[in-house]
Amino acid sequence: MKKSLLLLFCLIPFLGFSQAKTDTIQVYSPAMKKNLKAAVTTPSSYQKGAEKYPVIYLLHGGSGAFSDWHKNVSEPGLIARMAEEYDLIIVTPGVGPSSYYFDSPLLDSVKYETYIIAELIPHIDKNFRTLAKKESRAITGLSMGGHGAIMLSAKHPDQFIAAGSMSGVMNIDTRMWKVPADFRTLRQQGQQDMLGQDLNYDGPKFSTFTAVGLVDRMKSNGLALIFDCGVDDFLIETNRQMHQLLLGNETPHEYIERPGAHTWAYWTEALPVHLLFFDKYLKRK
Repeated sequence: MKKSLLLLFCLIPFLGFSQAKTDTIQVYSPAMKKNLKAAVTTPSSYQKGAEKYPVIYLLHGGSGAFSDWHKNVSEPGLIARMAEEYDLIIVTPGVGPSSYYFDSPLLDSVKYETYIIAELIPHIDKNFRTLAKKESRAITGLSMGGHGAIMLSAKHPDQFIAAGSMSGVMNIDTRMWKVPADFRTLRQQGQQDMLGQDLNYDGPKFSTFTAVGLVDRMKSNGLALIFDCGVDDFLIETNRQMHQLLLGNETPHEYIERPGAHTWAYWTEALPVHLLFFDKYLKRK
């Protein structure tokens, strides 16, 4: 009996524990003149050879941090497991709170589109063994990060083969959000500070600072797209609006509604669905 137990404990590391590795890095942004943190997760095979890997950029939500996807998921080690299962690199960058991943025309401290596209991605490609081409790169995120992933991929289709959004802010018009009045006012003020007082929230010609304002680009770009939102999420109407706009202009996309709200339990279940979707499109050579 003792010998059997000893054998079992010896086998445990090989049966269920991922050997993926996560490094925290700092990337200097010349555009904003500051350092920003990111976590980079590489699969166990990365340590063993000279192979190059596809990359997933995984974005956090408003008031979040680069470490959210590692600390807050309801399945500990989810990012490491995904990197291991799909044999790819996962990057979780950090950005400023409620910054939506765009470049503000008014604030030099909010240049996150430039940071992700012109600073972070080149840094990752230079310092890690990546397949540095659009065919091997995808992007997704939750809430504000969903907005960032869809906006960045729509404006920079030369950088990504696929993009997704989990519970994303598909329209920054807070009138569509099911939130308390004080929260709505706070977010409206933040948007005005970054974008000015004259932002057009009304369709059919939405501002290009909001994801729904980029549906024509999504159609012409031809990227693979996936949208996922819980039916009890306060952003569900913005996701339904995006879905209808993409149906209207005949942009192929996968749209999912299922039980759930704006929670880490929901995003923990959503991420493997996005990785399965991306795996169909990412090139490995």
